[in-house]
Amino acid sequence: MTRTDTDVLILGAGASGLFCAMTAAARGRRVTLVDHARATGRKVRIAGGGKCNFTNLEMHARHYVGGNPHFPKSALARFTPWDMVSLVSENAIAWEEREHGQLFCLRSADDVADLLEQRCRASGCRFLLGQRVEGVEHDGDAFVVTIAPAQAAAADGNADTQGGTPGSANGGTPDAPGKTTRLRAASLVVATGSAAWPQIGATDMGHRLARQFGHAVAPPRPVLVPLVMAPQWPLHGLAGIALPARVTTAGAAFTLPLLFTHRGISGPATLQASCHWQPGQPVEIDFLPGESLDERLRAPEHGKLLVRTLLGRLLPDRLAERLVGPDLAGRKIAELSRAARADLHQAVHAHSAVPTGTEGMRKAEAAAGGVRVDQISSRSMESALRPGLFFTGEVLDVTGQLGGYNLHWAWASGKAAGEVA
Repeated sequence: MTRTDTDVLILGAGASGLFCAMTAAARGRRVTLVDHARATGRKVRIAGGGKCNFTNLEMHARHYVGGNPHFPKSALARFTPWDMVSLVSENAIAWEEREHGQLFCLRSADDVADLLEQRCRASGCRFLLGQRVEGVEHDGDAFVVTIAPAQAAAADGNADTQGGTPGSANGGTPDAPGKTTRLRAASLVVATGSAAWPQIGATDMGHRLARQFGHAVAPPRPVLVPLVMAPQWPLHGLAGIALPARVTTAGAAFTLPLLFTHRGISGPATLQASCHWQPGQPVEIDFLPGESLDERLRAPEHGKLLVRTLLGRLLPDRLAERLVGPDLAGRKIAELSRAARADLHQAVHAHSAVPTGTEGMRKAEAAAGGVRVDQISSRSMESALRPGLFFTGEVLDVTGQLGGYNLHWAWASGKAAGEVA
């Protein structure tokens, strides 16, 4: 067994880990990153459909959910969207603005991930890739982390043990040792992410480490994820239909595209709502956001139309047929009673259903919950229970909505820890 000393040891070479390493190394710290994957920035490289939605110009703490809505404010104030824009622009990474303030790479998400890795390597950071964490201790003077090649530990079948010969992201000479190693560091940064996307190796290791050092963890749950409806839901069978809609749950409402799936609903409106939805709660869907069906029903020129005819002009035919029964659909609008008009309004503007669940962590873009922040410094991400221990990114109980907010939180929290560790 070999032993290596370093100033800052970062567990996780993803978005927040790379940003933390880059920041700490720029201060002259000796930095080592450990990751069970053989490439850096796995989630960064596939984010935004491979185009990396790296930030959002409409940045505010209200776009995050967690136990303390004020916690993200300090880090977000000290690393703004324009700071990230400056970083990518100064390094000749072309980008574009899309709807709702979202910024994407024009070419590839690899551009951002490679930039961060290259900046780290140029500053002397050491990467130990393809290495599994076997144990973490604190001996009174430093954190001691035992690592071993991930491939050698793969017999237990966990996603985070899969790998092979460790090496850099571009297939260069392996960085990591080929045997068990003990690493000592004054500061330990847990940047391991959440359990969302286990198919690319995500695990709950960071939460287990937090509990080991006395921190409470809010139960993780999949978010930015499709919702599943009960078998008796009347709108089953509409898979593939997409339309603008307003989805409301737990007091939060989002007017964005909605997509029907074979098992329920998806699309941006649903993914955003899933950040707030809790099991047993209903979701309410307005299929004509910004319009008034009541006004259409009162218009004299529509009196002779059948209900199905009017709805067919406003909504996809198959959806219109499902929202109202055949009896009501075949009646003339001028003949509708007040109660029938109320039923139509309810069906179109306030369709309510209780999802049976979500599509789970494998389909989730993120996980809510995580290390509770009441004993974490909002300025430095340092633990109040164990000086020198830091938590960054998605491992914390801070989760962004769809639109680049989670990646920006990774940059901002990683930088905050890197300025102090």
